[in-house]
Amino acid sequence: MAKKAPRRTAERILGVTLDLFNRFGEPNVSTTLISNELGISPGNLYYHYPAKDELVNALFTRYKANLLELLVSAPEVRHWEDAWFFIHQLMERVWAHRFIYRDLNDLLSRNRRLEAEMKEVLQHKTTAFQVVLSRLGHEGSLKMNDADRQRISQQMVVLSTWWLSYAYVLNPRGALEEDAGPQALLEASRSMLAMCKPYALHHQQLSFDQLTMK
Repeated sequence: MAKKAPRRTAERILGVTLDLFNRFGEPNVSTTLISNELGISPGNLYYHYPAKDELVNALFTRYKANLLELLVSAPEVRHWEDAWFFIHQLMERVWAHRFIYRDLNDLLSRNRRLEAEMKEVLQHKTTAFQVVLSRLGHEGSLKMNDADRQRISQQMVVLSTWWLSYAYVLNPRGALEEDAGPQALLEASRSMLAMCKPYALHHQQLSFDQLTMK
């Protein structure tokens, strides 16, 4: 049993660090603050994560795995309800690790590993959205040619990446607080799905409007 303690401590460190990063922004959280919040010595923290970047990388690795687990389900989308659920689930994962997107430019400028892996994440998102749009077309929910599908999927990726930054600019003191999450996710999901409305077939308009007015 004693051998499991380091793993439990490491997971606890990540949980507290994620909460602090999300609340205050990664640049504003020191390892001293993290260790104080955990009630452990800085040495104990450094034993598990010798540098702050290692905390960032560990959290990003967990986020990426969680996101990819969702993205591989893109071929299962059949109808607008499926697309809505897929997009909302994606934004829930973004929200849960919102510190990444809140401080994205700063993080990328300081962390080469994150710089490379974030590009992969964007590529995976783009591919997944293309698959979603293709499936909706195949099932008769929208009509979109290849060029439009590529363009709209890219726009959806841009929106999913920068929506929280937009919300933060509008409301710096409250947009990224925990209780703001449900509304932020709803508005982001609506905006992303709204990009598809011009391509929705006439007999699908009612279903589309019902989803986006939730």
